[in-house]
Amino acid sequence: MKNIFNARFLTLGAIVFIAALWRLIPHAPNLTPIAAIALFGGANFNSRIAAFLVPLASLFLSDLIIGFYGLNMLSVYFSFSLIVLIGFYLGKRQTIGSVLTSTIVSSLLFFAITNFAVWTGNPAFPQNFTGLMACYFSAIPFYNNALIGDLFYSTLLFGSFYLAGRKYPVLAK
Repeated sequence: MKNIFNARFLTLGAIVFIAALWRLIPHAPNLTPIAAIALFGGANFNSRIAAFLVPLASLFLSDLIIGFYGLNMLSVYFSFSLIVLIGFYLGKRQTIGSVLTSTIVSSLLFFAITNFAVWTGNPAFPQNFTGLMACYFSAIPFYNNALIGDLFYSTLLFGSFYLAGRKYPVLAK
């Protein structure tokens, strides 16, 4: 059996956990590395199990510290899992354009799913199409922050790992 706990795995794991810790630093609403962590993990871990478990564990641990709980968090974890799948597709096709496109798609997916969950059963929004659109519209300022954060953190995660891989070939796939 192949040992997955090699230099590449440990480096990727450290990057993901450090990025998750950035959620603990005071920040503007939704300006966090959540989608970038999922996309980066899905694209770079050689093991698909690790690609899910390491980013999900980092998110879960930081959520325990922050204190995020509740049913709406299910939509966050569901979105996060789908973004890992986008990362699987990205995998070896990592170019500036493909990472940028995947980041934007991931950000939109996260926005659509999590705000749909906010709308469901929320008395602040009527439970009809108009209410759903009002919910999405009211979340646009948060989406702007999320998109900026996703682009920044994706650039940081993918870029730093790319540069580290050029300096240390053992990190290459």
